[in-house]
Amino acid sequence: MDLRLRKLDWYIIRKFMGTFFVAILLIIGIIIIFDISEKIDDFVANEAPLKAIALQYYANFVPYYLNMFSPLFVFITVIFFTSRMAANSEIVAILSCGISFHRMVYPYLLSALLIATLSLGLNLWVIPRSNEVRLSFENKYIKKRAAAADRNIHYQLSPGQFVTIESFSSWNNTAYNVQLESIENNRITSKLTAQTAVWDSTSRSWNMKNYIIRDFTEGILADKVKTGKQIDTTLELTIEDFYRKKNTVEQLPFEDLNGLIETQKMRGDANVKYSLIEKHQRFALPFSAFILTLMGVALSSRKRRGGIGWNLAAGIALSFTYILFLRFSQMFVYTGSLPPGIAMWLPNMLFAVIAGVLYKIAPK
Repeated sequence: MDLRLRKLDWYIIRKFMGTFFVAILLIIGIIIIFDISEKIDDFVANEAPLKAIALQYYANFVPYYLNMFSPLFVFITVIFFTSRMAANSEIVAILSCGISFHRMVYPYLLSALLIATLSLGLNLWVIPRSNEVRLSFENKYIKKRAAAADRNIHYQLSPGQFVTIESFSSWNNTAYNVQLESIENNRITSKLTAQTAVWDSTSRSWNMKNYIIRDFTEGILADKVKTGKQIDTTLELTIEDFYRKKNTVEQLPFEDLNGLIETQKMRGDANVKYSLIEKHQRFALPFSAFILTLMGVALSSRKRRGGIGWNLAAGIALSFTYILFLRFSQMFVYTGSLPPGIAMWLPNMLFAVIAGVLYKIAPK
């Protein structure tokens, strides 16, 4: 098969990319209008500056939603312009010139590769940083900061060092009934107990109050005990760990996300599922461009009586089904039914089978 780009390939690529970006920019414009009408009261009530609204919120709002809706508009774009080509007998003319159906799909896949590469770059580096600015704006002018972590917190801070906290108050950044244990060779070597631990943002350390430090030795009578009113302690635990919620991982570049996953796994942090979902979703979403492109070509390449209406309806229904399934698959992770990697790739695997079947029968 000759894979050199020809005029026909550039014609299809221009149609694909042009229709895709026009469609997605139109829908982003509509979303922004609805978002402004919904949040205008919050902007006015919290005295949000117009410059901050434009540059901090909506400038970082666009990449997030552009990437979110890209699978939907890849599919609709392919359905729309391919159905138009079929209705105008362009596809019949292409195939009549001796170009195979598989060769005709080649520029479609190149266009999907461009969109997938753009989406992957946005997911790994651009969107996390824009989310940080956007969510910071939302916390300041739209909604209050999230509540702190739940009660009864248990973490492994590092190999052999464990912390237990009965509760944490977000009002004064204080942890209550803190226990810090050091273990070597399955034996507790030291234990620090404090009635409260207050976060010091200047030194980024914890001020332990009414503390007891017990150093254990082989002989019980030789244990060393030290008490005091307060002591500053630096831990591999910061105030951000108590405020880390589901959308926090959306703000992390890929390298930082991997580091957080390793830390959470080491600590036994239940929130690691959010990080793993985010990691696998960043790759699964761009890959969907290939699957939905093949499915779109297979569905719309045949000329149908009644025009492109049926093709568009089928395309919208299938693309919404894909996005719904992608969101629903997260529930398998929350319930512990499937590992995050399998759950987040399950929609792609299922739709890849559907696309393969449709693609196989399309030339017939």
